[in-house]
Amino acid sequence: METIILAVHVLLAAAIIALVMLQQGKGAEAGASFGAGASQTVFGSQGAGSFLSRATAVLAAALFATSFALAYFAKEQAGYVSEIGIPSQEMIQQSQQSTLPDLNGLVPADSDAPSSN
Repeated sequence: METIILAVHVLLAAAIIALVMLQQGKGAEAGASFGAGASQTVFGSQGAGSFLSRATAVLAAALFATSFALAYFAKEQAGYVSEIGIPSQEMIQQSQQSTLPDLNGLVPADSDAPSSN
């Protein structure tokens, strides 16, 4: 399930990039007064701006939803050691506590060093 959501997430990101690149900037209307706007009539008299803007908003909402779904799956797997060998924080603390040596016997009783007691 996570792989499917990840694939959809990547496709949505690519589609948003394509839609943003298709849209014209704010300075594009200046050329219409000189006759350059005649080719923009495929989507009607207002051009493709409203259609592309709506499509971008819908895809952005879907990308947001897939981001939440991927975050949910990541949270579910955070308590366990992952498949690539990254341990959880609890496992790191347990291993650090078990591998620390006992230094109480190494400090002589008559030395000036402070004791750990």
